[in-house]
Amino acid sequence: MTRAMLKGHECFSVFPICLLRVTLKRRRRESEAKMVDRLANSEANSKRIQVVEGCFGAAGQPLVIPGRVLIGEGVLTKLCRKKPKARQFFLFNDILVYGNIVIQKKKYNKQHIIPLESVTIDTVADEGDLRNGWLIKTPTKSFAVYAATATEKSEWMSHIGKCVGDLLEKSGKAPTGEHAAVWIPDSEATLCMRCQKIKFTPLSRRHHCRKCGYVVCGPCSDKKFLLPSQSSKPVRVCEFCYLQLASAGGGMGLGPRSDSYSRSGSKFNNVSDDEDEEDSSD
Repeated sequence: MTRAMLKGHECFSVFPICLLRVTLKRRRRESEAKMVDRLANSEANSKRIQVVEGCFGAAGQPLVIPGRVLIGEGVLTKLCRKKPKARQFFLFNDILVYGNIVIQKKKYNKQHIIPLESVTIDTVADEGDLRNGWLIKTPTKSFAVYAATATEKSEWMSHIGKCVGDLLEKSGKAPTGEHAAVWIPDSEATLCMRCQKIKFTPLSRRHHCRKCGYVVCGPCSDKKFLLPSQSSKPVRVCEFCYLQLASAGGGMGLGPRSDSYSRSGSKFNNVSDDEDEEDSSD
């Protein structure tokens, strides 16, 4: 886990990097929210954010805006569709940013920005080699991440929770009630999780239902449904979720495509999980 502390100032214990630079005595007197407000327009904070922005290059979105504070950063293991992968995460007081590591501390790509107002976090039980994890859930995308130690997990969850709470308190908004499903990793399913019959092979590809996150076969996911929080276009859903969504009368469903099972000339089936495979597999 990356740890970078600015010289001569206190940093949260273990949390990889933070700019809340105060003495223990002062920190007891001030709330974290007040410290964030105090640092919002500081030169040191602006420089740190500029460094992060520069690491993503021209392809990244601008990160320096008035009132934004860099709270911390570090490497977390993100449970991706095909396998767990190391990703660099940056926690600000209003957004969570992550990307692929090209050169540690110098260059990152495929920047993702998540508004914290829409975030809910839940702990994940340890299982095998995957330990110290939690879920980051939003209406658009949800996924699991894992820290190197239990202490780091606690620090990350604590600071994310505080940032989300402060934002909701300031805006007067209620916590987000709906979240995208966390995708089951490919490795967890050798058979379709719906029909329990079709075995996945190079010819029988894995797909993910955008509503429940299950790994399903082509025949069990040959329909699409409009899930506005995830996409402006109808997305792949399994038969079970399609029937539930259609019966509820919400959104817009599309029937099976004529080329759903064809491997030749079908963009829908020539990739492992539709047109957004690159993003979803991240």
